[in-house]
Amino acid sequence: MAEGIHCVRDGYVNWFIVEDGRQLTVVDAGVAGSWGSLKRATRLLGRRPEDIRALVLTHGHFDHLGFAEQLRSRLGVPVHIHENDVPLTRHPRQYGHARARTPYLLTQPKALPAVTSFLWRRAWWPTPVREVHRFQGGELPVPGAPRAVPTPGHTLGHCVLHFPDRGAVIAGDAVVTFDPYRGTYGPQIVSGAATVDEERALTSLDAIAGTGARTVLVGHGDPWEDGAEALAALALRNGPS
Repeated sequence: MAEGIHCVRDGYVNWFIVEDGRQLTVVDAGVAGSWGSLKRATRLLGRRPEDIRALVLTHGHFDHLGFAEQLRSRLGVPVHIHENDVPLTRHPRQYGHARARTPYLLTQPKALPAVTSFLWRRAWWPTPVREVHRFQGGELPVPGAPRAVPTPGHTLGHCVLHFPDRGAVIAGDAVVTFDPYRGTYGPQIVSGAATVDEERALTSLDAIAGTGARTVLVGHGDPWEDGAEALAALALRNGPS
């Protein structure tokens, strides 16, 4: 794991806490039941939720918005997201997808544990985010100073967050090592049942490779520590699904 970046797993969903001195940035917000995980994680780090200065969302899908509105409304933490994904923060389940979702639910038995976990953790029912701060890319004014790199495809506004001084990228769902829609492991883009434009998602792998990061932290699956270029090359080889 990259220095000062901590992964929290709620079932099959990952989200992250970034330390910058005493201040924290949270990247993605887990599922609807992740508020308790946030309190436990900050306590283990010797921090409090009040030390969180920003929440940055890699994209606006339902399984990454979990506690975003709670953090904003209860503690006044600003929520940052690419301007093209703002509509998803209002209607998180109305996401575009290149392929029909129903066949995946009926014909992918290996995905059943992930789907069951989503249901149990109320992932499909996050509270919409009432107010967000929009960005387009570049260095963000939040603790940790990540550089937002647009990687459209999974969603229209998807961005990965590059931490050059830590040799790490938080990739969200631009590339994963586990696809919850198919139950498959290894470097890949997420199934077309949850990706709006598979061709653009594959093209965006170049942007991830271009960071040169050693460690890639993904929204689903284990972290990748053999370099962004190798991860992108394998995901490109595996293609759409």
